[in-house]
Amino acid sequence: MGGVTTVAAPSETRRRPELAAFLRSRRARVTPADVGMPPGLRRRTPGLRREEVAQLSGVGVTWYTWLEQGRPINASPQVLDAVARTLRLDRPEREHLYHLAEVAFEPEAAPEDVVAVSPEIQGILDALVPLPAVVYNARYDILATNTTYDLLFVRDRQGSMAGPLGIRNVLWTLFTVDEPNCPVVDTHLELPLMVAQLRGAYGRHVGEPAWESFVRLLSEASPYFAELWRSGDVLPPGTRVKTFRHALVGEIRMTSVSLSVNGMPDCRIVTYTPNDEESRRSIDVLLKAR
Repeated sequence: MGGVTTVAAPSETRRRPELAAFLRSRRARVTPADVGMPPGLRRRTPGLRREEVAQLSGVGVTWYTWLEQGRPINASPQVLDAVARTLRLDRPEREHLYHLAEVAFEPEAAPEDVVAVSPEIQGILDALVPLPAVVYNARYDILATNTTYDLLFVRDRQGSMAGPLGIRNVLWTLFTVDEPNCPVVDTHLELPLMVAQLRGAYGRHVGEPAWESFVRLLSEASPYFAELWRSGDVLPPGTRVKTFRHALVGEIRMTSVSLSVNGMPDCRIVTYTPNDEESRRSIDVLLKAR
């Protein structure tokens, strides 16, 4: 794991105190509840204890204590990754940790569930026009769309739908957009269901950096999401009627249907079918106005 170094280089002398302060600050913001641990008694601070970080990271308590104290010890990328996961560091924080520990940083590849959509799948989406259609993964990242979906949901005047991982994400948009610009009507009904579906998928991805970062960052950006996430409700994807709003045509009532995709684990094609003639005419108006 690493041994004690007898002489510290000048750069190490400057960086180690900063490393110590950084680790302490990151540890203080992670609560026992965040990592599924009971709060315990006589806890002087809301964050994790050093021994808890060591245990969750699979490293020795003495070694982690020395790291956090800024002592001149060596750390491998594997160990730093484990500590970063426990402290729920996002990519910039993880890179900062590597820099302070003087370990070469290798950028992570795209999350494993962000897979490329084949031309055949894109062709299916395009053939479904005038019905809106999209490929989501389990985190509600948008992997592919057709024209009608973009006309209905992706409007430049509302800003980017990009989430914290640099990928378009529905949940990030719905929880961070201003209410007048939110494309979903009855958010008090729809958003709890979507978070419950996310929670159901999360069980298969606990500990994965992309998932942990997404949940943490969205919780920080939206107190409402954080509240729903803490509820612990779980729900599988299903068919239901949703009402959307669009500045050009008003409200549109659609039935959503999820279809699994062979060769794309955790991904699904979601199609939206107008639930009445008025909604069908509204979709036609959008297509003619593009």
